[in-house]
Amino acid sequence: MATNKTVFFLIGILLIVLGGSMLAPYALQVILKEGGHSFISASFVTMFIGVLFVLANLEKEFKLNLRQTFLFSSLAWFMVAIFGSLPFLLSSQDFSLSEAFFESMSGITTTGATIISDLDSSPKSILLWRAIMQWLGGIGIVVMAITILPLLKVGGMQLFKMEGPDSTEKILPRTIEVAAIIISTYIILTFLCGFFYWIFGMSIFDSVSHSMTTIATGGFSTHNESIGFFKNPNIEIVASIFIILGSIPFISYLKFVQGNKKVFFQDVQIKGLIYLLVISIIIMFLYLLFINYESSFFDKVRISSFNVISILSGTGYVTDDFGLWGKFSLVFFLLLMFIGGCAGSTACGIKIFRLQMLLIFLKNQIKRLISPNSVIITKYNNQKISDNFINSVIIFIFTFLFIFFIIAMLLSISGLDFITSISGAASSISNVGPGLGDIIGPNGNYKDIPEISKWILSFGMLLGRLELFAVLVLFFPSFWRN
Repeated sequence: MATNKTVFFLIGILLIVLGGSMLAPYALQVILKEGGHSFISASFVTMFIGVLFVLANLEKEFKLNLRQTFLFSSLAWFMVAIFGSLPFLLSSQDFSLSEAFFESMSGITTTGATIISDLDSSPKSILLWRAIMQWLGGIGIVVMAITILPLLKVGGMQLFKMEGPDSTEKILPRTIEVAAIIISTYIILTFLCGFFYWIFGMSIFDSVSHSMTTIATGGFSTHNESIGFFKNPNIEIVASIFIILGSIPFISYLKFVQGNKKVFFQDVQIKGLIYLLVISIIIMFLYLLFINYESSFFDKVRISSFNVISILSGTGYVTDDFGLWGKFSLVFFLLLMFIGGCAGSTACGIKIFRLQMLLIFLKNQIKRLISPNSVIITKYNNQKISDNFINSVIIFIFTFLFIFFIIAMLLSISGLDFITSISGAASSISNVGPGLGDIIGPNGNYKDIPEISKWILSFGMLLGRLELFAVLVLFFPSFWRN
């Protein structure tokens, strides 16, 4: 029988891993003589609580039913965000509770929004910890998207269910088996990204930090100017390539390892991502030509390509303040924020496959109007799709937009202006990072927004990262009834 003991046992394991991860920035703290013992203290507290959770919830057999799986999904991310905020709270940087939690939630959800106003002068141990949190969050969401969300049937994610039993009772051994290949792939991509960053001019510290936040499509940088700090086209090309690799469904890497060598050319979602990127880059390039943006032809291609890839994937790296390009760029990038990358990747947003399903639905509706008696079989990636599946996708998109408006309204009530409220809501629920406007735009940060706004945005990040329903279901009394 599955009990909540299994949930807290697993959370204990996660806290032990999180606490162990804090030792890397502590080592850097000691080597660079930055002073203080924030990381070793935070590590001890986190691992101690994790061990207590494990010891207090030992069982002969660990199982998760549907309710416990939902609970674990939300509680795990919340607990990791809480304990991940300890190094910020204990540091000499004078983080408030809301700021520390905001930075931690932004990291673990791979959002990339920050309250740190001067990254260039911040302790390198803090910068490394931000990168590690995004890297861990990237692994977590990929494993969850492939093993947990499909079984929970959240917003059409059941389409990406791996072959095997449908029961959530089998989720633990299944997760371990799949996670081994996923984590190996993730580590290899991170290493390659960091290697090429270093080859093309980054320092070892910058290459390590940026490689972790690139493959996680998180966007935390070690400099105020983000990737634009390096002013190096080769670095931007490397970043673009690995952002796209992080935005591809990791289930495709799994299938490739298992022998399907054509999977990257056959997957409808990957093709949709490439088409959307190409079209969006062309649109933005033509717009920069139209407004006579002061740069060479090659620079226009480079700037439009990098920023489109970064915003669509939810990474949030910037090389230029696109808020100064005119009103069209604001609307266009706001739209890209919503779309996001592929399901089963580290990217965020509504996801490519849901927009493709929406287009298929609209196409079928038009066909039915023309030929009311025709029999229409809906397929996606050579899989037959039921009406219930399409309905779940449409409901997800509607709920996504509805919650976006609720968050924007709450931010407006908290005192933020219209552009900041709208883009902040879109940035949080889409896990993008930078918003629009003078306050939270590409050259700004979230330091000066009201404290209540930081909590609202933190909750929005959690909702967006866990596909909305995995969190919302916990607020229904019927969920807790036996």
